[in-house]
Amino acid sequence: MSNLSIREAINKTLHEEMARDDRVILIGEDVASEGGGAYGVSLGLAEAFGKRRVIDTPITESAIIGAAGGAALTGLRPVAELMFIDFLGVCLDQLMNQIAKFRYMFGGRASTPITIRTMIGSGMGTGPQHSAILYPMLVAIPGIKVVAPSNAYDAKGLLAQAIRDDDPVVFCEHKAIYTERCEVPDEPYTIPFGKARTVREGTDVTVVAFSRMVLLARDVADSLRSQGISVEVIDPRTLSPLDDEAILASVQKTGRLVVLDEANPYCSMASEVSSIIAEKGFDYLDAPIRKVTAPHTPVPASPILERAYLPSLADIEAAIRATVNY
Repeated sequence: MSNLSIREAINKTLHEEMARDDRVILIGEDVASEGGGAYGVSLGLAEAFGKRRVIDTPITESAIIGAAGGAALTGLRPVAELMFIDFLGVCLDQLMNQIAKFRYMFGGRASTPITIRTMIGSGMGTGPQHSAILYPMLVAIPGIKVVAPSNAYDAKGLLAQAIRDDDPVVFCEHKAIYTERCEVPDEPYTIPFGKARTVREGTDVTVVAFSRMVLLARDVADSLRSQGISVEVIDPRTLSPLDDEAILASVQKTGRLVVLDEANPYCSMASEVSSIIAEKGFDYLDAPIRKVTAPHTPVPASPILERAYLPSLADIEAAIRATVNY
């Protein structure tokens, strides 16, 4: 076992998967640079595997994703870096109308084993055009699997699974938690999609959280436990497929649900989870469902406003207390 950050776990997985399968290539802006890209995630890959497999591109997201999609159709297994998810609009046609639909349109005779790594989230002062949470848009597109790890162990196993998967996968990396560390096995392993993780077990209220919000939910749960409130924290790990059964089972046990999502409130994962419980688990509920999300605004550039924009520990604790005391 090694103590790795999320950044190090992703980098290690890329090294392992490229060594395991010479069909795996990496394509994106600055991925072959000495610094390993904007956040150092691809460090050392160009030196290890050469610039025929680690391919620097111009700043053109449509070309990056389009080229990766074409490469996947020819038998390669590209890992394409969409540096910030905010740039999704530039390549949405390639992803939504081409890559996501190839298997369906070709009657199952074609596969597109492409992994799109992209950075999400605020909290780093990167402004309204580099800080969004847009994974709800991707979850709404049939044919794409969407992953959002919250720790290094999950990041390693889920990325390996994504690269080996025969369908397109968007792998969302929250840039504010790249330095979060935990114990990670030294050997390669995979984590199956659609299997949630119970971060904390509890009996009074279920908290479902995504990506960075899992860390905040964990800290609030630990704090409230000493005050007599038992919080169960569920990390879905994959947004599509979503582990409905694990969430339903937890709510059936606790009778209460709070959903944390850094995305904007409308059509968010918080809305989707709330809808699932309202439809399939309404009789389990002893209190109204509560959502804790960012407001329906762009991410502010001002550090003070950005802190106000993000769901806080106090916001989460207040929502849990209100639900438990309802």
